[in-house]
Amino acid sequence: MRTLNRTGFKSAFVVLIFSLVLSCKSKKILTDGPIDDKSSAKSIIKAHYQNQIEFKTLRGRMKIEYSDGEASQGVSVSFRMEKDNAIWISAPFGMVKAYITPDRVSFYNKLENEFFDGDFSYLSNILGTTLDFDKVQNLLLGQALFDLRKDKYDVKVADENYQLTPKKSMELFQTLFQIEPRNFKMATQQLSQPLKKRVLEINYRNYQKINKWVVPNAVLITAIEENIKNTIDIEYRNIEFDQRLSFPYKIPKGYKEIVLKKNDI
Repeated sequence: MRTLNRTGFKSAFVVLIFSLVLSCKSKKILTDGPIDDKSSAKSIIKAHYQNQIEFKTLRGRMKIEYSDGEASQGVSVSFRMEKDNAIWISAPFGMVKAYITPDRVSFYNKLENEFFDGDFSYLSNILGTTLDFDKVQNLLLGQALFDLRKDKYDVKVADENYQLTPKKSMELFQTLFQIEPRNFKMATQQLSQPLKKRVLEINYRNYQKINKWVVPNAVLITAIEENIKNTIDIEYRNIEFDQRLSFPYKIPKGYKEIVLKKNDI
C-alpha cells in the first residue's frame, strides 16, 4: 500500500479524468454562428439542453499533451463510453487503464505496479468542486458541469459567445459559463475558489460534426492552485457511435494500492 502526495495524485488524476473526451477521423470543424444580442439567458440555456446528443455508446482515440510548468509529456489513448454508465480508457499495450462508473473511479499503472480504486469524494476535494459521474460526462460532451436550469443568470456577449454569470453567487465558488452561438454547446466553463486560490477552466476550442452529432474537437483544460499550474491539451481522433462495446478491466494481482489520506488533500 502506498500513500500518494497531493501533487502526484492530482497530476495522475487530471490526466486520467480529462483524457476522456471525443474524437473523429473524418471530421467537419464547425465555425461560430451569428450572435443575437437580444437573446435572453433563459432561451440560451433552453437551447443548450435541447442540443444535448443522444447515443448509447462511443469509442475513439485521442492525443493528450500534459504540462505541469516544469515538464510535459504526450500520449495517445483509446477510450470508450457507455452513456450514463461507464467511461474507459487504455494507453498503448494496456500500460495504464482507467474505468469510471457512477459510483467508482479506478485505474492501474503497469509501469509502477500500482492502482487506485475508490469513489469520487477525494477527487472532488482535489478539483475543488463536488464531482460525480454526470459532471465528468457533461464535461466530456461539451455540456455544463452544473444544471443551469436551477439558477438565474445575467447574459452578455463576450469573445463572440454568450456569457452567463449567476445572479446569485455560490457561497464558496464563483462560476462563469460561455456558450457558443452555433450549436449552443459550451465554449468555456470556469470555476474558481478565490479564498483557496483555485481555478479550473475548460476551454472548448472548437466543435466537430459527426453525422448528426456535434461533439468537442479540441479542449484545453487548465487547473491552477496558488502558484501550481497544470494544463492538458487534447486532440480528438477516430470516433464511432453506437457500436457494441466491452469494457475489459481487472486490477492485476500484487499491485500496490494508492491510498489518499485526508491531510494529503
